[in-house]
Amino acid sequence: MIKLSTKGRYGTRLMVNLARHYKNSNEATILKNVAEEEDISIRYLEQIIIPLKINRLVKSIRGAGGGYILARKPSEIHVCDILHALEGSCSLVECIEDETFCGKVKTCGTHEIWKGATEILRNYFEHLTLQDTLEICEKKEAAAKKKTKLK
Repeated sequence: MIKLSTKGRYGTRLMVNLARHYKNSNEATILKNVAEEEDISIRYLEQIIIPLKINRLVKSIRGAGGGYILARKPSEIHVCDILHALEGSCSLVECIEDETFCGKVKTCGTHEIWKGATEILRNYFEHLTLQDTLEICEKKEAAAKKKTKLK
């Protein structure tokens, strides 16, 4: 089965958390708070934030009130940007990005299957923004609260 690593999953959660703070106040958020809110090791978040900074998805603010903020609006950051920064290529198999990887590409029927599936996956992540993801999270949280109140 094809799976994202924890780096991709936790990094997306980190970005959603920053998007939530961006929406509420656009103040910098310290990783310690994200670690507590998302139940992710701060040491792991410190590793994950580096490629997000390198790929200009987040900015660091120094000094009092410092921390991390999104480099752009949540509506301008796509999930594929986050995954590309953390996971690399969004291809299911190596021969999709580099046809020289395998000598059978020109005659391999399964290559077309992997290519089509990769295009579907990539298209999905390219059209899903951080804002969309934040809205999904907010709807799920609201539904969970409503369900808890009914009990």
